[in-house]
Amino acid sequence: MKVPPERLPLAAEFPAAHREQWQQLVEGVLRKSGAQPEDGAAAEQALTTALPDGLRARPLYTAENTSVEAGYPGFPPFVRGGRPQGSAVAGWDVRQRHADPDRRRTNEAVLADLEHGVGSLWLELGDAGLPVAALPEALTGVYLDLAAVALDAGPEFTAAAEQLFKLYEEREVSPGDAAGNLGADPLGLQARTGSADRTEALLAEAAALAARCAAGYPQLRALTVDALPYHEAGASPAQELGCALATGVAYLRALTAAGLSVDAALGQLEFRFAADADQFLTIAKFRAARRLWARVAEVSGAGAEASAQRQHAVTSRVMMTARDPWVNMLRTTVACLAAGVGGADAVTVLPFDSALGLPDAFARRIARNTQSILLEESHLARVIDPAGGSWYVEQLGEELAQAAWAWFQEIERAGGQQAALASGLVGERIAATWAERSTKLAKRREPVTGVSEFPNLDEQPLVREPAPAGHTGGPHGGGLPQVRRAEAYEALRDRSDAHLAATGARPALFLASIGTAAAHTARTTFAANLFQAGGIATSSLASVDPAAFAAAFRDSGAAVACLCSSDALYGEHASAVAVALKEAGAQRVLLAGRPAEVPAGVDEFIYAGGDAVAVLTSLLDLIGVAR
Repeated sequence: MKVPPERLPLAAEFPAAHREQWQQLVEGVLRKSGAQPEDGAAAEQALTTALPDGLRARPLYTAENTSVEAGYPGFPPFVRGGRPQGSAVAGWDVRQRHADPDRRRTNEAVLADLEHGVGSLWLELGDAGLPVAALPEALTGVYLDLAAVALDAGPEFTAAAEQLFKLYEEREVSPGDAAGNLGADPLGLQARTGSADRTEALLAEAAALAARCAAGYPQLRALTVDALPYHEAGASPAQELGCALATGVAYLRALTAAGLSVDAALGQLEFRFAADADQFLTIAKFRAARRLWARVAEVSGAGAEASAQRQHAVTSRVMMTARDPWVNMLRTTVACLAAGVGGADAVTVLPFDSALGLPDAFARRIARNTQSILLEESHLARVIDPAGGSWYVEQLGEELAQAAWAWFQEIERAGGQQAALASGLVGERIAATWAERSTKLAKRREPVTGVSEFPNLDEQPLVREPAPAGHTGGPHGGGLPQVRRAEAYEALRDRSDAHLAATGARPALFLASIGTAAAHTARTTFAANLFQAGGIATSSLASVDPAAFAAAFRDSGAAVACLCSSDALYGEHASAVAVALKEAGAQRVLLAGRPAEVPAGVDEFIYAGGDAVAVLTSLLDLIGVAR
């Protein structure tokens, strides 16, 4: 019997491939490149990439890597989404953040957002933004039965909630139509400020609000489990998830102790996580978060319908740069895509100028249109769980969930999230993680485009009105710090800008490019890129004549020089050129690369993987640039 062509497997005429065969091919390629792996398994291991939390990205994933059942969308363990239809019906909720203390400007911005694609509002109140008493004016003209409102008022969450309840009553909004979140987050506030004096009292206030919402406002949640304080302090993905899980469990205990059922208590929580430009790790994080919370709900005796985690994704502040901020548009686009693919229910894209202060109207427009393009033009939400079936994402999510669960258990053994914050366990562990990551940033193992790589010294800085300080305590106030990847390099650039303003010129360095363009271009480009990342301007000359280099150095006005060429030409010319530069007044001579022998006259090497921040700091100090 002849099988119809449409029923033949696509690979029917090809022999089955095995992992061992692929490993042997990889081994052969690596041996040709100079590496000497012991066997195929070692060759595969050589191509793995280290990720945070001890995770590793392998070069090849197969069905063997998916040992855990992910279930179906809308069903436990909710890995594939909290709703059976995913975002396919109406997309995810586009939520815009507002933190301008000016009530009139906030109202204008809110109305503009709602008229152009935004579905819900996230309002920072109190020290973080708008005065609580100004909430009614900020929401003038807003149809509160159509637009959900998420409040974030720090310790004033009860006062802010009362303002919102009063507005619902005055505008005759049906309790069934009122939607959003009142933003009570006592443990998040403790993490940000370092103060635990009022935590117990605030937990009681939050429980009272939760009971009120559960009894009369079916679409309104009272508490936010905000993981951003941990992410913004430098936490790894597993640490962010573990802290959120421990916080959620603490709130679940407080609400059930106050008389709510487990299902009702679960319905009062919304989780807020960061989404960054590491696309696959972000996707895996949101999937892992739902799996973890579903396990907590299961052991708490919750029903399946109440066990799905409500997620609010916010593009990461840690990845945002003040220098070359236009690149932030690309970062937030990738982060938004990852959050949507990961199954977040609501997504906030921070404007590209957020690191500079209050965003302007153009930046807010780009932020909301980023989501509109992904939803309306790219049709990203039309597929239910687009990451489903990716062996890489599913395995990564499972490994991340295991790491997060281990950290959550450690917090629970320490007495829970409140005790772990008070004892310093959370802060110390996150600080260690950030220190390790800072080393990678300093060595440019984790590049920051436009800042540590490919900087633009001629960029015109954007100026924005300062944003409110927010509900933070910072490292000196006892709370968790707020960090950004670019901050070390931006501090160097600030020193350079101040030097330019004071002297009329940037700190300068001379590049001695030895030999032909083919010999020196790679290292000349590398060196110029590195020095400019610290705000040091470069000039160069290509030659092999020590006298010509000495004359060009004197004319450059620089105090430091760097040799750039191939290792072969270093052996022939580096010593003579370095000595000539020293005689011409060079206070320090560097060399791009790591030759086996140190040429005479050379003081220091610069190379890929070296501590760029330390080198740049020492050079600015040597040149006389004020700190």
